[in-house]
Amino acid sequence: MNKKDILEIRKQFTPERCCINRICGCYVDHEKTKKFVSKAAFLSLPEEEEFKYFTLFKQTLSGTPGKNLVYMDFPTDAEMPDGTQDFLMKLRASKLDDDMLVEEFYDRIIESFHYGENYYIILIHGTYDIPGKSSDGLEMYDASDNVYDHILCSICPVNMSKAGLAYNEVENVIENRIRDWVVEAPMRGFLFPAFVDRSADIHQVIAYAKNPEDEQPDYLERILGAAVPMTPKTQKSTFNIILAETLGDEGDYEAICNIHEQINELIEEQKDNPEPLVLSKPDVRRILSMSGVDEDRLDHFEQVYDEEAGERTELLANNIAVTKKFEIETPDIIIKVSPDRADLIETRVIDGRQCLVIAVDDHIQVNGINVRTIAQKAETSEE
Repeated sequence: MNKKDILEIRKQFTPERCCINRICGCYVDHEKTKKFVSKAAFLSLPEEEEFKYFTLFKQTLSGTPGKNLVYMDFPTDAEMPDGTQDFLMKLRASKLDDDMLVEEFYDRIIESFHYGENYYIILIHGTYDIPGKSSDGLEMYDASDNVYDHILCSICPVNMSKAGLAYNEVENVIENRIRDWVVEAPMRGFLFPAFVDRSADIHQVIAYAKNPEDEQPDYLERILGAAVPMTPKTQKSTFNIILAETLGDEGDYEAICNIHEQINELIEEQKDNPEPLVLSKPDVRRILSMSGVDEDRLDHFEQVYDEEAGERTELLANNIAVTKKFEIETPDIIIKVSPDRADLIETRVIDGRQCLVIAVDDHIQVNGINVRTIAQKAETSEE
């Protein structure tokens, strides 16, 4: 996934660059009943409405790649006649002028999307005349030789605005505010076909989820025909299981620190790359090897990875890395430390007991109160 590709499409959602031809909408209530449907030429909408729609479309292509935005491949059967990809191809080719196809699209979402409240389905068709680029990266609008024909769907919750007081300018009074049903930021959506290397890839779709942990497997399979990807939380828990099973008795504090340090170093090296760092099974094995894991444990890793994740499953480095805080937990104590200072904690056996030893050179706070260290106490006694 290339952030630049996503950004290029997002930039089209402005009055100056707008490439949207048609917009369709369907308002669905909490009982899965269609309350109304609409269809219009996008540029015929009032300017104020256009701006609000632009915001919703940009939000449908926002968030963290690999978490909120996921490129999903269509399996072979989805590209067969009457498959989900074949249906999306027909929908795109119709430019949303075929009412029966659009109605069927709405029905598929209503059947498969699980949400207990009201929501609004927005479907647009756009034709982006991709400008060429000069050697220095500047766009050349008179040198376009490729057109990106696409559809974008946004599924937005519709909620009652909050109660409150408002100023009535006409009456010059403060009074009870009129509550309305408000279309909010999209919770799901997709762009088809995927925009890859500045061109269309009909074998992929870009799926958006405001909450990536809300899997919606029926929706993904019915609408996009793609296998449900691992959520970020599932990737992290799966990686932790793989580590625990692979390391076994060798899984001490230092070993875990080394592994996460290797991952964080790789992320740092790739920080300027527009594509997120993805780790395959060989990549993870290489990280374990560089972290000092024994060869016999690495052989065991092969089996564990296949069982827990699947041989061809890839993990997003940012989903499994510990970049903000390193957490050490016992039944009664939780210690949090910055990943780059994990070296301040050591494991030692003291008086026959396994202990965590924390190097303290600076001040210590207990419940927000500065307390003296042993060294400071000794210095005071000597004086």
